[in-house]
Amino acid sequence: MKLVCQQQDLNSKLSLLSRVVPTNPTHPVLANVLLIAQEHRLGLTVFDLSLGIQVWLSAEVKEMGSLTLPARFLNDIVSRLPNCTLEIQTDDQAVTLTYDAGHYQMQGLAAEEFPGLPTLEEVEPLILPTSLLLEGLQATLFAASTDESKQILTGLHIKASESGVEFASTDGHRLAIAHFPDLMTSQPMTITIPAKALRELERMLARGVSDISLRFDTSQIIFELISEQGAERLSCRLLEGQYPAYPQLVPKQFERQVTVDRQLLLGSVERIAVLAARKNNIIRLQLDATQQRIALSAEAPELGMGEEYLPAQISGEDLEIAFNVKYLSDGLKTMTSQDVQLQLNSATMPAVLSPVSGQHITYLIMPIQIRS
Repeated sequence: MKLVCQQQDLNSKLSLLSRVVPTNPTHPVLANVLLIAQEHRLGLTVFDLSLGIQVWLSAEVKEMGSLTLPARFLNDIVSRLPNCTLEIQTDDQAVTLTYDAGHYQMQGLAAEEFPGLPTLEEVEPLILPTSLLLEGLQATLFAASTDESKQILTGLHIKASESGVEFASTDGHRLAIAHFPDLMTSQPMTITIPAKALRELERMLARGVSDISLRFDTSQIIFELISEQGAERLSCRLLEGQYPAYPQLVPKQFERQVTVDRQLLLGSVERIAVLAARKNNIIRLQLDATQQRIALSAEAPELGMGEEYLPAQISGEDLEIAFNVKYLSDGLKTMTSQDVQLQLNSATMPAVLSPVSGQHITYLIMPIQIRS
């Protein structure tokens, strides 16, 4: 194998892939990246037997071939090189990486030892617009649990049917739902995908791809992105188990409703968070229906307290309620509408935050019980 490529191209791909490489692999080759030199392009693949990614970059290939190299070691070297032209040449299982001011040598393993990524070529693909998938991920992925003991909650639940596509995630304290009624499909789908895999997919999509195809069966899913260099793939195992019946968690009726400017509310929440973060991350909201305003406050006894007032349209009786300040801030950041609506019943029942226009997002937050 012998080829020439640009440092910035190789570096951007390796920085993405190195995040997926396992720290303690079950087999030495899984700590490596598979290099495949084909006509006019270089393929890079990593796979931990659960999550795998394959990407391509333009290259001047003089001799085709394949080999695996230590992924993080290669990334550490390439990321520190200047923006220049690189030459990669193999001699048996040794590789020499040359640039205009020096060269590096490293030992690899045979490409035949590297496990192949699943393809599911026999499965009919489902095509999704990239903009929709990105919007769904950005609106819900943040609410997935990071507690590995609650494995099914560490994923994003996706349902597709003739009534549209729906994304949902919950960590047991909050629930984010994004619904896209305009995207109807005759191919039903109900799956739960690990959030870790989808965060990597989100980074891949951010580079700009018009459409994405996905194939899935009962145990795995494959996303395929078409780039100038060829099809890039992300494959991962699906999470097993029954996802919670989350629609039942959303109240059907509310006694109180608040409409407020999203940016004004977010600004106040983030300023109050400076105090809230010093103690217990609790922010209090006092609804004043008479004066049509919200009072936001937090206190840290050893430092002080803060309070801000915002104009709002409030229907229903006065109420004082408290939330985890990060949970409230996260929900506001995912929405894009000018105004948001907060619907409530009592200080101990779940509240629902949603945009007034545009996105079909439902964000449920469990309040925190407070003592006067």
